[in-house]
Amino acid sequence: MKKILFLILDVLLFSSAPALHSETTRIDPNAVALLKRMSETLSQAKSFTFHTDSILEMPCSTGQFITIVSKGFVAVQRPNKIRALYVGDAHAFDFFYDGGSVTAAAPRQKVYSTTKAPDTIDEMLAGIRKETGIHFHIAPLLFSNSYEHLTRNLQSAVIIGPTFVNGVPCDHLAFRSPGVNWELWIASGPVALPYRLCATFTDKPNRPRKFIDLSGWNLHPWLRNSFFTFKQPKAFQEIPFKAVLKDVRQEATQGNSH
Repeated sequence: MKKILFLILDVLLFSSAPALHSETTRIDPNAVALLKRMSETLSQAKSFTFHTDSILEMPCSTGQFITIVSKGFVAVQRPNKIRALYVGDAHAFDFFYDGGSVTAAAPRQKVYSTTKAPDTIDEMLAGIRKETGIHFHIAPLLFSNSYEHLTRNLQSAVIIGPTFVNGVPCDHLAFRSPGVNWELWIASGPVALPYRLCATFTDKPNRPRKFIDLSGWNLHPWLRNSFFTFKQPKAFQEIPFKAVLKDVRQEATQGNSH
């Protein structure tokens, strides 16, 4: 009986390992096809909204990585509008892009920064990190052709298998690109939307990770243009972009609660 039990455990734990190892050396066309299907779903949507639950690893003043949890709401209206709101350990942070300018506001600190921006989401996302210091962890999903960005310099792509994310049937996919190992869980139903994104940054010390659940998708939201335009509250002060982000990050990594 013990021999049978050990044999079963051996099969469950190790039998799939050689297959997974061999899959990492090539690009499975079926995995890439699922990724393209998801990209087409997002690119065909004129506007959409979704919620995020994120777990991010950030460097702390002690030199270690700490785990930061946050929630967010993102609204996209193609070709040139984005609104994002984030709360939690990492930041309380509002982002506005109205096709002509980008504004970031930190409500707790009562400060904001604004700058001119290109007139499309694609152009804005391509330069926003360099210009402002803002890093959208979900940015690849927001481009008009996310497939093109996600498959750039792709080294491997495999299908791990079917599973569920918060009750939604999904296909679990794993990819490798220079400097990052990443995974996507894409709905396997008629509407191929991403429901989870994970990444390990292999080119950074200690290999920090991020885990983001995406939920509450609405591909036909009703959104006013004014929703994407920042209106300065009287008590808010304008400061440089990186100063806003520095204030928000210091609050997160120094252990202050919101």
